[in-house]
Amino acid sequence: MPTHNPASAEARLESQRLGPLQLRVAFICTLAQMFDGYDITSIGMAVPSLSAAWHIPGAAFANTFVMSSVGIMVGALASGPAGDRLGRKPVLIVSLLFLTISSLACVYATSISELVIWRFVTGIGIGGIMPATVALSSDYVPERLRAPIIMVVFTGNPLGGFLGGQLVAQLLPHFGWPAIFWIGGLLPLALIPVMLLWLPESPRFLLARGRMTTSTERLLQTLNIEPAGTADGSAHVVDVSQGNPVAGLFRDGLATTTVFVWILYFANLLSIYLISYWLPTVLNLSGLSPADSVFAASLMSAGPLVSVFAMAPLSRHFGPQRVLAVMLVAGVLVIAIVGLANLPHDLLLLAIFLMGCCTVGSMTGINGMTAALYPARVRTTGMGWALGVGRLGGIGGPWLGGVLLVAGWPPRQIFLCACVTALIGTFCVVMLHIMKRRRELQIVPRLA
Repeated sequence: MPTHNPASAEARLESQRLGPLQLRVAFICTLAQMFDGYDITSIGMAVPSLSAAWHIPGAAFANTFVMSSVGIMVGALASGPAGDRLGRKPVLIVSLLFLTISSLACVYATSISELVIWRFVTGIGIGGIMPATVALSSDYVPERLRAPIIMVVFTGNPLGGFLGGQLVAQLLPHFGWPAIFWIGGLLPLALIPVMLLWLPESPRFLLARGRMTTSTERLLQTLNIEPAGTADGSAHVVDVSQGNPVAGLFRDGLATTTVFVWILYFANLLSIYLISYWLPTVLNLSGLSPADSVFAASLMSAGPLVSVFAMAPLSRHFGPQRVLAVMLVAGVLVIAIVGLANLPHDLLLLAIFLMGCCTVGSMTGINGMTAALYPARVRTTGMGWALGVGRLGGIGGPWLGGVLLVAGWPPRQIFLCACVTALIGTFCVVMLHIMKRRRELQIVPRLA
């Protein structure tokens, strides 16, 4: 019987060809990201209509935003280690169930306190989907294409927000706010059987567990990996976590990288969630109808759909850190214009679109960069904890927006706080670039 070479398996996973199997995994993960992105924005789209229907000021819904982000943090922190230990596929399916149950429950909510509870549950599902889709997609694409493909997969998130916003803008005048949550519950439900039938588990996870079934052997053969064990009967060895996966984020020279990644995620997600959650309400307070506010706010999700395809070739030519730094600085300028200038309607729509290009668009690049920074053995945990720690910013952003509105700030000026966090994010990206260059310079003398 032929024996399995662990190093050969890892090398083949890192250099595999991009074929139908790999594209299928990326496509299904992109669909999960789309529904994830829609459910993130659904509560923000619903608040202007809920405020009118329940006769409650928009600022009173701040806790629904905050608890959504708390749930996302819980889901992200739990899904990373769970995905490394139990598998990526089960985490994705359970997360979609959370979205389905909680969104449908929101349809029947009659008070803010009920919305707070169910949005917390929604957040857990959202937080679970993000790192699991990144890790699963990463395991099925070659190393040379990992960062750009992860960036493309993450375009599903803003695409879901954009298409969902366009759909809601049409349905809202006819069916009211419950339609928002019907969509958010039924779409993830429809994806679950698709995942059960056509989404494979991570090959690294299957090899590490050594539980060979007929379908597992066929999958590994498709990847050109010999499914047999080693000559002495020991389990397959690939680049997966050993021991505490969280502690692995601080070993082997990863500690400083992890700290800067966490600060970067915190700063950028504070900016994104401050703007995205409150944008429909702020536009409504500025004079737009609920439907027009949702339409205009959805343009923020359209921005990254354009910027990500520009980022991929630019990142290959100039490096992802340089491109991200320029985008974050550009975001500072656009946010300041939206917050301070009294723009005509069409220019305001353009500014919202550009704001999405720079803020949400940079997040897709950050996710791709982070997936490439961590080795496979801690990639799911690295992404999960980066997103989880970043959710502290996702919690602080919505809370800060509510506080500033209650304090009497002009609605659009609450977004100026995001200028500061964007500058902090720029500093972290620059530091990650410097550390990457130092590691490369240290490797070159060794090779010489």
